[in-house]
Amino acid sequence: MRNLLFCLGIVGALIVPTAAFSGVAGTSQPVVSPGRSAALKALLDEHYEQILRESPLTASLRGDDRYNGMLEDVGPGALAKSRAQTKSRLERLKTLDERGLGEDDRVDYGLLKLSLENDQLGETFFPEQLPLDDRSGPHVWLPQMANQLRFAKPRDYTDFAQRLEAVPRLIDQHIANMRAGLKAGRVQPKVAMVASADQAAALASEAFKADPTSSPFYEPFRGRAADDEAAARARVAISTGIIPAYARLAAFIRDEYVPGCRDTIGASDGVDGRAGYDYALRVQTTTDLSADQIHAIGVSEVARIRAEMFTVIARSDFPGKVGLSGDALFDAFVNYLRTDPRFYHQSAEALLQGYRDLAKRIDAEMPRFFGVLPRNSYGVRPIPRFAAPSSPTAYYYPGSLKTGVPGYFLANTHALDQRPRYEMTALTMHEAVPGHHHQIALADELEGVHPFRTMLGFTVFVEGWALYAERLGLEAGGGPVRRVAIADKIGGTEPAGGQGLYEDPYDDFGRLTYEMWRAARLVVDTGIHALGWSREKAIAFLSANTALSKLNIEREVDRYIAWPGQATAYKLGEMKIRQLRREAEVALGERFDLRSFHDRVLGAGAVPVSLLEARIRAWIAERSAK
Repeated sequence: MRNLLFCLGIVGALIVPTAAFSGVAGTSQPVVSPGRSAALKALLDEHYEQILRESPLTASLRGDDRYNGMLEDVGPGALAKSRAQTKSRLERLKTLDERGLGEDDRVDYGLLKLSLENDQLGETFFPEQLPLDDRSGPHVWLPQMANQLRFAKPRDYTDFAQRLEAVPRLIDQHIANMRAGLKAGRVQPKVAMVASADQAAALASEAFKADPTSSPFYEPFRGRAADDEAAARARVAISTGIIPAYARLAAFIRDEYVPGCRDTIGASDGVDGRAGYDYALRVQTTTDLSADQIHAIGVSEVARIRAEMFTVIARSDFPGKVGLSGDALFDAFVNYLRTDPRFYHQSAEALLQGYRDLAKRIDAEMPRFFGVLPRNSYGVRPIPRFAAPSSPTAYYYPGSLKTGVPGYFLANTHALDQRPRYEMTALTMHEAVPGHHHQIALADELEGVHPFRTMLGFTVFVEGWALYAERLGLEAGGGPVRRVAIADKIGGTEPAGGQGLYEDPYDDFGRLTYEMWRAARLVVDTGIHALGWSREKAIAFLSANTALSKLNIEREVDRYIAWPGQATAYKLGEMKIRQLRREAEVALGERFDLRSFHDRVLGAGAVPVSLLEARIRAWIAERSAK
């Protein structure tokens, strides 16, 4: 399943719901625009249709209801057919003369080629054999799928009941694929699976057996009449299909899978070796940077950010800073942040209200930074209780104007003593605006492009933008919007803190600890998967360099273990956007306009690094010529 979830810790998929497109298969096809390649458009249409067909939830989220009663098929026959189609489409694409294409077609050609090549190479590592871990998989996403679907007419409920009837088949396919992985030696590290069996078992609990209407799968039907046909069908599906399926999954994980998992944690120690990790880095970052190069970048960034942290500590009212310096001061300050009750909310309601207040405060800043704002809105709500213990601090669910569903920033209200106030400003800017909601909603609303373009969600762009967005808080609040970026030099002197939304030194330290967290990921991820680091060494590195809580650090390290390479994309993407902004400021001087720059960055949807560079440099040339 392509998980349609974006978060501080995760980008769950390379698919973003988008607005309607008149060329969706099953509707009337538009005439090819003058000067555009009909052959390329045919391949794009074919690829787009395959994605919708193979990911029915994606189709539903995009307003295409042809597959509303279905779930994906990950059986061997479906996978073989999909891979054959990818191979055929790539071969046909390469027969086109790229040099004869116009500019827009060259962009589409390059994006389709990159996607197909990544898919084809990825197939050699059999990703279907690793479908789940403690924080992702059918035991996490399927119970939440209703939250992103539209229920506006009776047919929507009937279709969802039919989807519930398909859950057992999908669960059994995943079990079969994991068994194939066991046989091939392609398994998760044991540490990535610690809670999975209990998570699956919780969806087959005695409480749900006694009352299937209390299951999260029944949520859309609550409040409907007891004799409602679709609701009755859903209750049967939960009782006779879903609950036994999750019981089977829990037993399989506990009794068969985990005993066969490996004790090692590095991807290079797995059956796919270093080649598998190199592929993950390529896909996640869209660059050719090696693990050693990424590790070195991380070490440099950690040192730079740590130096700035000391300037923020000096501005704080921390009572223990007198007489301390260096590591002793840093450790004492971080311990103060982790243990003083002043930094933590005492109730889930207060935490959520704090996020909502911040979101509205940031909303008012948006026109200063952007000429184009999305039309869709967003809300703030808690992560579901069943998922919260193993979930990250927060994540974002995309919505869609097409389906009338808003986006949602979901915050974790579990373990309140691990959810510090000083992280909340940066987190809100990452998950809501100007981060994930702003970027993803704009992609949803793109016009005049093939829908394939708006489905792409390269991690390096999506998460790189969200990290860049956190830092925009320094320029909020009425101050000059250019001063920070002009002074900012990665690898050089950072601007003084205490600006904009980060005027409070503790909020500013929260911003820096989040940036440090992403820089440290470059070190830790490559350390684990390419340099032989232990879990304990990775935890110690994050503990020594960030103010993250102990629980979050352990959750993060285990996530890096389960998802090789994914965490490296955040900082590399942010650094690229900042680099391009500096290039534009230097080249354009007083002609530089930040709103126009941001609109250009976001104007093509989520794209790979090479295309982003080309877009911004072309924009610089255009404005220079005026």
